[in-house]
Amino acid sequence: MIGSFIVNLILSWFFASASHAPIINSDWQLISLKPNSKEIVLNADKGAVLSVSDRSLLFKKNSDKAQPIASITKLMTALVFLDHNPGWDEVYTIQPSDNILGGHLNLFLGEQVKIKDIFYTSLIASDNGATIALVHATGLSEEQFVAEMNEKARRLSLFKTKFADPIGLSDENVSTASEVAWLADEAFSKKEISETTTKSSYEFTSVDGKDKKIESTDYLLFDSAPGPWQVLGGKTGFTDKAGYCFVGRFRDNQNRELISVVLGSNGKNDRFKESKSLVNWVWENYSWTK
Repeated sequence: MIGSFIVNLILSWFFASASHAPIINSDWQLISLKPNSKEIVLNADKGAVLSVSDRSLLFKKNSDKAQPIASITKLMTALVFLDHNPGWDEVYTIQPSDNILGGHLNLFLGEQVKIKDIFYTSLIASDNGATIALVHATGLSEEQFVAEMNEKARRLSLFKTKFADPIGLSDENVSTASEVAWLADEAFSKKEISETTTKSSYEFTSVDGKDKKIESTDYLLFDSAPGPWQVLGGKTGFTDKAGYCFVGRFRDNQNRELISVVLGSNGKNDRFKESKSLVNWVWENYSWTK
């Protein structure tokens, strides 16, 4: 009996933590900080940098302290939506219940829009109305959808991550810098999300003939001189309590990938500047080998 109990306990622990099990990339493996590596000062309240190849955290500042994450929430919304996608070419009519205050709206009452275009509008423009329309298009109630978001967080072992709405307006949507990095790693591993979040702009015509052009809230996609790396996806967030937030995935010219998280930055542009500084610092101060 005791032996069986111990075996079951070990198996339960293994499956609960499987989401965070290291995945070694065959091309790159992190070695260590270089001798006499420089320190970096992050002005934002919290931050973290995750190595995608071995899933280790290379930088941490208050990274286990929970705080509101604003529209970074939409990464989890997109993940849950993919579990219930009614079909990219299905047409949804914008309802009065989709008219959410806060942020710039791109879709308006009565417009008929393909699901794919709503998905793109939600993630690229961080459009609150498009995001709630995406939720309604699944056929789930908002309460059911949020419950699935919290269940997925639990399955990903994001135990300090909680959601109260699928948009990010609620300050009860909380996470830590470390767990945002894990969430982003999962989200950006999905082709539909990674391809969408690398678009600096997107144009489409609604089914009823309205021409639309949306632009990304990720200013790094417009950076003409980002350095020896490219942005592979990103998501912004802002509320008064969350401050300016950003999570992005980056690849350098040697195919090394990082996820950088900045929470509680002081300004809209500061979060991007600090993200660039963090990824540059890691690549300059860590030794890598093939």
